[in-house]
Amino acid sequence: MSGQNQRLNVVPTVTMLGIMKARLVGATRGHALLKKKSDALTVQFRQILKKIVSTKESMGDIMKASSFALTEAKYVAGENIKHIVLENVQSASLKVRSRQENVAGVKLPRFEYFTEGETKNDLTGLARGGQQIQLCRAAYVKAIEVLVELASLQTSFLTLDEAIKTTNRRVNALENVVKPRLENTINYIKGELDELEREDFFRLKKIQGYKKREIEKQLLSARQFAEEQFAEKVSLQKGISINSDHNLLTGAMEKDEDIIF
Repeated sequence: MSGQNQRLNVVPTVTMLGIMKARLVGATRGHALLKKKSDALTVQFRQILKKIVSTKESMGDIMKASSFALTEAKYVAGENIKHIVLENVQSASLKVRSRQENVAGVKLPRFEYFTEGETKNDLTGLARGGQQIQLCRAAYVKAIEVLVELASLQTSFLTLDEAIKTTNRRVNALENVVKPRLENTINYIKGELDELEREDFFRLKKIQGYKKREIEKQLLSARQFAEEQFAEKVSLQKGISINSDHNLLTGAMEKDEDIIF
């Protein structure tokens, strides 16, 4: 699911903008680290693949040589060689142990063989075919070494394959879903904050204009009150009422108009 045109449902605030920016920085760093991890795992994967191919190619010759050695031992010592070997063997001399190897945070299993104690069946085939039996034993020891190495490589191959798929899915999710979604959210929050800022500026302008009109009204009312006070003072000094004074002023103005016309 792509996140190119999607965003998170958040409240467009300055605090949320800081949180989204921090998350975007974290997602960018995580994407870079996972990309490096994927590259390192891919390099290791290719090296193991080359080793598997070369080991399988050599395994054919080794298994063929060990089979021929067994056939020669049976021809010389007889068909009952199996019972003779089992009678002389008390415990396994070759054993396999496992350990873990860390590659870019991925634990790869490693198998290795080791020899425990000394071989006590040197007298096997003393009657006849002893030399061929020892050669057969050496051939199969070499085959066991190759099989253990191949098992270790195959297990590491499968583990790395799964780890690379998981890492690539995470890289693609961060690159195509998480980061675009966070970027769209940040752009949305910035747009909403800019719109709120423009609304606040418009609101402040309206409030300023309203206050200016109120001040003008107050000044006009104060001027009218002062004129009325002055007219009342003048009328009191002349001994006439305010209405009479206004009438006299009106009559004088009409006479002036008649003279003009």
